[in-house]
Amino acid sequence: MKRRRSWLARFLALVALIAAVIAVIVIASNTNLHNDSNKGKGNTTSQTKAHKKQPKKPRTKAKTYEVQSGDTLTSIAQKTGIKVAEIQALNPEVDPQTLIAGEVLKLQK
Repeated sequence: MKRRRSWLARFLALVALIAAVIAVIVIASNTNLHNDSNKGKGNTTSQTKAHKKQPKKPRTKAKTYEVQSGDTLTSIAQKTGIKVAEIQALNPEVDPQTLIAGEVLKLQK
């Protein structure tokens, strides 16, 4: 009787494993994370449409920027047209996680 139960348990474990693999495949095939089939078909998400509507901000000619309350490096980069990496390179002493209102950031060399 023990032998019969172990065979049944092994069989059920195999069935459960196969079901789990099939479930993962079905879920993965239904996601559009890396699906390029929509390119060029006019099917765009609202996020993509919103991104395309916003024209690229021209690069500012200001040499400095005074941090406002609630600013992040990303928001400053969007306002000024200067890349986040460039702002960080010009201001290595500034901690991007704790920007202080009134702090002055260099935007040009």
